[in-house]
Amino acid sequence: MKPFDAELVSGSIVRSVWKLAWPSITLNLINGTHGFVDHILVGNLLGYEANAAIGASWLLFLVVVLFIASLFHGASVLVARYAGQQDRDMLSRVVYETLLTSLGMLIFVVAPLGFLAAPQLLRLVNADPAVQAHALPYLRILFTCGAPVFVQFLLNYAMQASGDARTPLVLGAINTVLNIALSFALISGAGPFPALGAPGAAVATCIAPLVGITIGFSLILRRRTIIQPPRERYLRPSWAILRVVLRIGVPTGLQAVLLNVGGVFLMRKIGALDSSAEAQAVYTIAYAQLFALVTWASFGLRTASSALMGQNIGAGDAARGKRGVYIAAGLGILWGTLLGSVYWSAPEFLLGLFGAGDPVLLALGAYLLRVLAFAGLFVAATLALTGGLQGAGQTRVPMYIAFISQILILLGLVYGMDWAGVLTAERIWLSILVAQASRFAMTAWVFWRGGYIQDVAVHG
Repeated sequence: MKPFDAELVSGSIVRSVWKLAWPSITLNLINGTHGFVDHILVGNLLGYEANAAIGASWLLFLVVVLFIASLFHGASVLVARYAGQQDRDMLSRVVYETLLTSLGMLIFVVAPLGFLAAPQLLRLVNADPAVQAHALPYLRILFTCGAPVFVQFLLNYAMQASGDARTPLVLGAINTVLNIALSFALISGAGPFPALGAPGAAVATCIAPLVGITIGFSLILRRRTIIQPPRERYLRPSWAILRVVLRIGVPTGLQAVLLNVGGVFLMRKIGALDSSAEAQAVYTIAYAQLFALVTWASFGLRTASSALMGQNIGAGDAARGKRGVYIAAGLGILWGTLLGSVYWSAPEFLLGLFGAGDPVLLALGAYLLRVLAFAGLFVAATLALTGGLQGAGQTRVPMYIAFISQILILLGLVYGMDWAGVLTAERIWLSILVAQASRFAMTAWVFWRGGYIQDVAVHG
C-alpha cells in the first residue's frame, strides 16, 4: 500500500511545490503533445480547414461535457483534503462515487444527445462548409466514444490530489505515445490502416487511453496506490458524497463553461470576418495549439497548487499552502516569459510547422502570437492562483471572475467593435490580452485578501 507523502505538508515549501509541480506540468505537456501532432499532421496532409475543424470540434465538445469535468474538480478538492488528514477510506470512496456517476452520464446522456446535436453545434460557430465536412464526423466520434478520455482525466486528478503525481505521468506518457502512433496511422492511412483523415485523429484520441486506464485500475485493485478499491461495491451513488462534490465542482465546471462559451462566441465572430476560414485556422493553430504550451504547463501548476493547498489545509497549516501557491505562480511567470520570447521572435517559423504558408495566415498568426507573448504571463499566474482558491474549496469566486473577464469584458469588447463596424481579427487578438490581464488582476486581489477557506467535509 502506497504511503502518504509527508513532505507535501512539512519541511521545505519549495520542495513540496516542486514535487507536485514538475510531474503535473510534464504530464500536461505530454498529454497535449498528441493534439499538437494531430494539427501538424492534418495541416500538412489535409489543409488548414482540417485544423479549424478540430479546433472548433474540441471547443464545442468541451462546452457540452464540462459539467462532468466539474465532478472531477470537486472530487480532487475532497481527495486532497482527506489526503492531508490521511483518511484513505474516504478519499477512495470519493473517487469511486465520482467514477460511477460520470460514467453513467457519459454513456447514457452525453453520447446520444451529442451525436444528435453535433450539426447544430457546428452551425453555432459559423463553421465554413469545408470546415464542417471534417468537423461533423470528428465531433460525433468524440461524443459517442470519448468516455475513456474522461476516465483517464479522473484517474489523473485523483492520483495527483492524493499526492501521487508520478504515476499519472507514466500513464500519460504511455497514452501519448499510443495516441501519436494511432493518429499518424489513421489520419494518413499508413500500413494496413485506413486513411480516415481528421476523424482518424478522433478515433485515436478515444482508443489510446484504454491501455493507461487498464494499468491504472490494475494498480488500484492491487493496492499499489494511495487510492484503494472501495470496501463496498454498489451501483447506487452516495448522495452525501455527491452533494459535496457538486457543491465544490459545479462552480468550477461553470467557470470552464464560461471560458469555453466565450471561445465559442469568439469563434463565431471570427467566422463572420473576411477570410474567416484563415482566421479560424490561425486562432486554432496559434491560440489553441502553440499557446497551449503555456496553458498546459499552467494547468499543471493549477493542479499542483490545488493539491498543495488542500493537503496543507487538511494537515492544519493553511498558511504554508498559501506560500506554496505564490511560489507556483512565480514558476508560471518564468515559464510564460520563456515561451513569450519564442512567440515574439519566431512566429513565422512556428506557424510554418503547421503548414501555414499562406500570406494571410502568416500575417494574422504572427500578430496573434506576439499578443500572446504578453498574455501568457497573465494566464500562467492566474491559473496557479486559481488552483490555490479551488484547493481551499472556494470555487465560486473564480467562476464570477471568469464571467466578468471572458463574457463581459472579452465579448463586450468584440461585440461592441462589431456593432461599431470596426471589428478586425487584430482587434479580437488584442481583446484577448485585455481579458486575460483583467482576470489576473481580479484573481490576484482575491487570493491576497484571504478569507476563502471552505468547509468541505462529507456529512452523513
